[in-house]
Amino acid sequence: MNSHKTQELAQRIDEVLYYLWDPIGVSDIPGARGEYSSYVKTILKYTIEEDVHKISSQLGKIETTAMGLLLNKTKNIEVAERLVEYKNAIEQGLK
Repeated sequence: MNSHKTQELAQRIDEVLYYLWDPIGVSDIPGARGEYSSYVKTILKYTIEEDVHKISSQLGKIETTAMGLLLNKTKNIEVAERLVEYKNAIEQGLK
């Protein structure tokens, strides 16, 4: 994956984490737009590897360890699958 596509994927991951994953419910607060940005780099690595299990597991660790929330395994798997779909679409030149 070239650097332009990697950068585009990172942006998509940031958007998905904020608008779809959003475990603390801040997606309707404009001032909280960067709330999940610090997690993008780790999630990007696993998304490039297309490892749905590792993506989901990492999201679960963030929820439970960093945020003190209950695990939402179903949502984490859905988000992980969506991220891999975005990765494949970007690689194929689809937007």
